[in-house]
Amino acid sequence: QQRVCPLPPAPGATILTLSLCLCLCRAEDSAMENIVTEKKAEESHRQDSADLLVFILLLTLTILTIWLFKHRRCRFLHETGLAMIYGLLVGVVLRYAIHVPSDMNNVTLSCNVNASPATLLVNVSGKFYEYTLKGEISGSEINDIQDNEMLRKVTFDPEVFFNILLPPIIFHAGYSLKRRHFFRNLGSILAYAFVGTVVSCFIIGLFMYGCVLLMKQIGHLGGDFFFTDCLFFGAIVSATDPVTVLAIFNELQVDADLYALLFGESVLNDAVALVLSSSIVAYQPEGDNTHTFEAMAMLKSFGIFLGVFSGSFALGGATGVVTALISFNFTKLRELPLLETALFFLMSWSTFLLAEACGFTGVVAVLFCGMTQAHYTFNNLSPESQDRTKQLFELLNFLAENFIFSYMGLTLFTFHNHVFNPIFIVGAFLAVFLGRAANIYPLSFLLNLSRRNKITSNFQHMMMFAGLRGAMTFALSIRDTATYARQMMFSTTLLVVFFTVWICGGGTTQMLSCQKIRVGVDTDLENFVSIGPDGVERSSTKQESAWLFRIWYNFDHNYLKPILTHSGPPLTATLPACCGPLARCLTSPQAYENEGQLKDSDSDLILNDGDISLTYGDITVSTDATGAHTSGTPVGGVAVNSDEALDRELAFSDHELVIRGTRLVLPMDDSEHPLPLDSRLVS
Repeated sequence: QQRVCPLPPAPGATILTLSLCLCLCRAEDSAMENIVTEKKAEESHRQDSADLLVFILLLTLTILTIWLFKHRRCRFLHETGLAMIYGLLVGVVLRYAIHVPSDMNNVTLSCNVNASPATLLVNVSGKFYEYTLKGEISGSEINDIQDNEMLRKVTFDPEVFFNILLPPIIFHAGYSLKRRHFFRNLGSILAYAFVGTVVSCFIIGLFMYGCVLLMKQIGHLGGDFFFTDCLFFGAIVSATDPVTVLAIFNELQVDADLYALLFGESVLNDAVALVLSSSIVAYQPEGDNTHTFEAMAMLKSFGIFLGVFSGSFALGGATGVVTALISFNFTKLRELPLLETALFFLMSWSTFLLAEACGFTGVVAVLFCGMTQAHYTFNNLSPESQDRTKQLFELLNFLAENFIFSYMGLTLFTFHNHVFNPIFIVGAFLAVFLGRAANIYPLSFLLNLSRRNKITSNFQHMMMFAGLRGAMTFALSIRDTATYARQMMFSTTLLVVFFTVWICGGGTTQMLSCQKIRVGVDTDLENFVSIGPDGVERSSTKQESAWLFRIWYNFDHNYLKPILTHSGPPLTATLPACCGPLARCLTSPQAYENEGQLKDSDSDLILNDGDISLTYGDITVSTDATGAHTSGTPVGGVAVNSDEALDRELAFSDHELVIRGTRLVLPMDDSEHPLPLDSRLVS
């Protein structure tokens, strides 16, 4: 104290001097502690910036390689596969080449508590510090954590994937949906997505439970693994994500129905797999053993599945309708495209968070919100906002998807709790194959009993081959890795994703060639002329569309679109005469202006042959239900043979197609035909 305090103690002031010196020492210690804390915060900030820089460089390298592959027309590896490879390489470097020591003390103070608290307050010399739970670690891993701080930093909170990265991916899937092909195959898509996913889940779960029993018998199981865990694994690996295959399909212009079946199934079954996995987790029988079978608990889980899915569906649709009403009523907002786009973006993203906050599933809600936005709100946006929203969500989808696949490769080496079991891994690959086969082939057989346009065997083989696993499977598996069973499932899921993306995705063009599937198909021409399994061309008919959608379309086209958008027919023309005042009140002036030039991208879905008429000059050519052509009489009163009139129509490069008041100008060029795959593949 004499050394610290500059003043010598005066007689009669010893106590005052000691108190003053003690205060000075404490103030000096506090100042030093603040300096150390600031230095630690600055070092942590630099470390976080370096970690994010790693992922930015990964995405940059991926984009440059994608450009090189597209320039060289290489299709054997998709951008997601490239992102995974670069993530693996960076993970190897971080794991074995770079070591950033942690400042953790070697002295560990322990205290006995009954459970692990989510938040811990520590009293250090009268100062309280707050700590949050990061997860459980074993004694053998303490040295690894102390040895490399960067490995711990690059491990993200799973909520980052669900709340930040997944919403733009799922919303873009619904917002960019090609609705006419989707709804033309609606019944088949629903069958594959709902029935097929449930069948696949139980097939995989039963097969993996047999593998678990085998592992118990030979002593290769290091922890608890119940039948519900096997079902949960079956649910998460039943979520398909054929992004690689669909990108190649889009580039090669593969048959639109095959594209719609694969894309529609992947969009919906992600949502079904998520809700199904949540229902399995919610399975809680009464009694001490929570893993026994009980009929009431199973029915309760089934009720939770229906309730969560329907509630999420309703919430997503309602949010989309509210956004459409806002853009419909606040027409002045169109004058400020930036604000209009910002409002559209925030309303779309808030749908996901609102559903999660209400106990529903944000993935389902944001998916149907995107479909509703594309159907209604998009028509109310200004042309600038339409382009901006499309490009914005396309960009966010691209970045988020490649970020997730890069992180997949990284976690193979940075995740500390991997459990690789050879028996479980081999069983998982066999189970995934059997589950996919049980989904595609039996359902296709049953669907073909009622479909006019059959799902041919080569389409079925391609759908079987294209059942890739991706972002949703990874996000579901990494969300909970607290137990031994979940850690084994996560490690195995990574290998399944790697195999399907690299092998199945890379072999897409070879599979198309092997199955002799048509490429270079003009999807616009396919809307009106389809080729049946016998190779004979015929016009699309009303019966090829889903009957449920035809009913919905009539109601939507006549009543909902006039209320929610400016692009439908006026309500004064669709509502009964007694509702005239209400119709005039609800119909916008823009609806009257657009009445003569109405364009509806879904109108071709419900066409029958009697609805089509071709007009050129004064001649009208239409078809009846039998496919025979009839023609109207010219102004001069001279009748024209229907075949001659049709030839005259098709002799011109452009013609008008009139569909129930809808005028579309379509180019007609019969000189181009779908090319075989071999002639389009360039090495």
